[in-house]
Amino acid sequence: MFVDQIKIQVHAGKGGDGMVAFRREKYVPNGGPAGGDGGRGGSIILRVDEGLRTLMDFRYHRIFKADNGGKGMIKQMTGRGAQDTIISVPQGTTVKETETGYVLGDLVEQGDELVVAKGGRGGRGNIHFATPRNPAPEMAENGEPGQTMDIELELKMLADVGLVGFPSVGKSTLLSVVTGAKPKIAEYEFTTLVPNLGMVKLDDGRDFAMADLPGLIAGASKGVGLGLQFLRHIERTRVLLHVVDMSSEDENQAITRFDAINHELESYDPELLKRPQVLVATKMDLPNAADNLDKFKEQLQQDKTLAEVPEIYPISAITHQGLTPLLQYTAKLLDETPAFLMNDDVPVDETSVYKFEDDKPAFEINQDEYGVWILTGDKLLRLFEMTDMLHEESQMRFARQLRGMGVDDALREKGAKSGDTVQIEKFTFDFVE
Repeated sequence: MFVDQIKIQVHAGKGGDGMVAFRREKYVPNGGPAGGDGGRGGSIILRVDEGLRTLMDFRYHRIFKADNGGKGMIKQMTGRGAQDTIISVPQGTTVKETETGYVLGDLVEQGDELVVAKGGRGGRGNIHFATPRNPAPEMAENGEPGQTMDIELELKMLADVGLVGFPSVGKSTLLSVVTGAKPKIAEYEFTTLVPNLGMVKLDDGRDFAMADLPGLIAGASKGVGLGLQFLRHIERTRVLLHVVDMSSEDENQAITRFDAINHELESYDPELLKRPQVLVATKMDLPNAADNLDKFKEQLQQDKTLAEVPEIYPISAITHQGLTPLLQYTAKLLDETPAFLMNDDVPVDETSVYKFEDDKPAFEINQDEYGVWILTGDKLLRLFEMTDMLHEESQMRFARQLRGMGVDDALREKGAKSGDTVQIEKFTFDFVE
């Protein structure tokens, strides 16, 4: 089964908790705090593996979790950092955030990596909180939570040349003859249910990747047939070989299908019609083919679908007629054609600095049906999870942080009074004026 689009969930590891500890050796005067920091949590990293061809491995494994960092130890020893979790993906994988559709990265080359969820940093041990007023603090930080994200992986095949055309016009046969690929071939429509990829090698040493893209018929860009499912694979191709069957009893079928396919390409992405297109007239070994080709050439001169009339190469994949000139011309076009910028690719100025602007509020206050004030918000919850509630000094520090964020004032504005219950997740405390 060919899987080219999948949604997964990634959970980076939590940082290790810092430790509260003190030195008590016989010959160490005054002792002092000696709690170590927690170790870093493991990150989730996507890495290209050229041995993969589909996203099939993710079909039954969609939740990935990295390890947590080790806890801090005595004598200022830092906890062990967790290993990052590496997830292998095929070349040509685009990574998007599921909720917003924002493109996180495009993994094309072998070894390309993308950190999709960063592990939390380790919590600080009590040695970091020592001050002249409090030389022996009994508090430490818990580790920072790791990032969690829902992402979508979308595979777009890395082919230099794409074969487009109606079903059963000879695309798979052409691919099998010029590349040695072994796609399924039969005399009925929609024989090809998945994209097939092969390498073309010319006698002069040049080579290029060619893909057979199935399922294009009228209405493909709106979901008819298999076209919408596989049109994304055309986006990375630099040259399109438009395969047209010349063996029909209807002399107008060729131009009608030619226009229909170009209309679907334009409907999906108008930029596709700007790519070099070569017309491949197939099945020239059959009786009506020569007459149909003459008629097609006349009609093509009047056709305004493309800005320029494309070159036409008559071939027969069965007899190998015309294959060498077609492949040589295709290689020449590839040499002259740069890679096209895809819609979700944005030119990056490497000298620019980009800052993440979070428009979410630091906290939110709601009141439930029992009169309990509920505090939420990403920043507030992060501070809460990094607070060690087992030590009173940590609790007091958290209270000061809330006050500094403006939580006390906001509660008063909402109508909170002394003695009201305030809840953060499962932790509750009384509000005091």
